[in-house]
Amino acid sequence: MSDHRSAPAAELGAPDEPTRGWLRLGTLPVVAAVLVGLNGLYILLVAFGNITDFGTNQAFVQHVLAMDTTNFGAPAGEDLDPDVMWRAITDPVLQNLGYLGVIVWESATAIVLIAAVVFWIRERHRGYRLARALSTIGLLMLLVLFMGGFITIGGEWFQMWKSTSWNGLDPAFRNSVLALIALVVIHLPSAHWRAPEARARV
Repeated sequence: MSDHRSAPAAELGAPDEPTRGWLRLGTLPVVAAVLVGLNGLYILLVAFGNITDFGTNQAFVQHVLAMDTTNFGAPAGEDLDPDVMWRAITDPVLQNLGYLGVIVWESATAIVLIAAVVFWIRERHRGYRLARALSTIGLLMLLVLFMGGFITIGGEWFQMWKSTSWNGLDPAFRNSVLALIALVVIHLPSAHWRAPEARARV
């Protein structure tokens, strides 16, 4: 007669015996931690670059908000669609506030994801509850920035898709996909996500 008590563990992908040595590098928690760490390092470097080289992406934000190149490659300010140009933000103060908001959001996202990596290390073999929660929050912040801010607001509301010179849709899409992949990995069903005492009762 089969032992039905082992079914939940099998469904969650529990190994027959603990993974030891260097083979632990291939376990789901390590994969998740590395993906979270890479996303965190990326957005940290982005924020650092925007802070130390403020003007480069400041110009990008100004042109996107001003919508002055939403003309499929025509000279800036020419052949613009009057039906949508009322959306443009041309006030430099508001443009800079928007750019500063992006930098603050990037910095906060980096802090959350780096903190998550710390908890991936601290919570080894203890269910990774805080690590997964912080990772989820940080990755969602990335999605809000790239999918919500750049693709949805910048791309559609400010018509960035019509610009050939100031168009950040492709990088935003790549960053959104990378964050989504990490998010999916973190939420795959696994026995690793249960605390040791919970695994012992299975």
